[in-house]
Amino acid sequence: MPAIGSFSDIGIELDSNNNVAVIEIQRPPHNFFDFNLIAQIADALDTLDAEDGCRAIVLAAQGKSFCAGANFGAGGTDVKNAVGSGGGGFESSAGQLYREATRLFGNQKPIVGAIQGAAIGGGLGLALMPDFRVCAPEARFSANFSLLGFHQGFGLSFTLPRIVGQQRANLLLYTGRRIKGEEAAAWGLADQCVPLDQVRSAAIGLAAEIATAGPLAVRAIRATMRAGFAEGVKAATDRELAEQARLMDTQDFREGIKATADRRTPNFIGA
Repeated sequence: MPAIGSFSDIGIELDSNNNVAVIEIQRPPHNFFDFNLIAQIADALDTLDAEDGCRAIVLAAQGKSFCAGANFGAGGTDVKNAVGSGGGGFESSAGQLYREATRLFGNQKPIVGAIQGAAIGGGLGLALMPDFRVCAPEARFSANFSLLGFHQGFGLSFTLPRIVGQQRANLLLYTGRRIKGEEAAAWGLADQCVPLDQVRSAAIGLAAEIATAGPLAVRAIRATMRAGFAEGVKAATDRELAEQARLMDTQDFREGIKATADRRTPNFIGA
């Protein structure tokens, strides 16, 4: 398949035989994201929206994890490296990241996520951006923010209840519980659960099935079904950002980050 564009952390290939493009995240093994990666994916989606030979898209990733969350910096403990420095700097930097994240939800063509491994924290937010998800039993899904003494981001306040329902979304967000691929499929968090070595091919197969339908009709149907989606994500991220900025200054947040680095249960004090 010919490659499209030139990016440092992703690759794009378009198969003219089935009109399916594959965007591959190339930061193995865990594909931690930052502003640059999200901006590249958003730019790739813009490029494919303008490509007549593309009718559906697969979002896949190299390595063990689909996306294990934000780039926490050296040692995986510095969450501020992922979203900016403390205080007003945090709100500015995180705001820029979330603006790029909101762009992902404004593309015009259907997307199938190939979730071969962990989708954790903001990585779960990225996994919920596609219209559909194909996962492996080895996949893990977790909105683990509460276990860090933190607030969810990446629009999960909006996207997660729409996919699994309010009660299950509450359960995942309040507890930070991690669920496996088969349970995710049973909940509707994933649409198919297939053997690990078949995840990408099954995702491409689903995208190819979509691509056989009338492309103008599919885009019109998708625009109707996702009307207000990007705006909903934008409103959610505005609220999420404010709560994250507030909680970042708490002792519980510092304890959550340290406990994660130490691989122990956090001792939260509610302050």
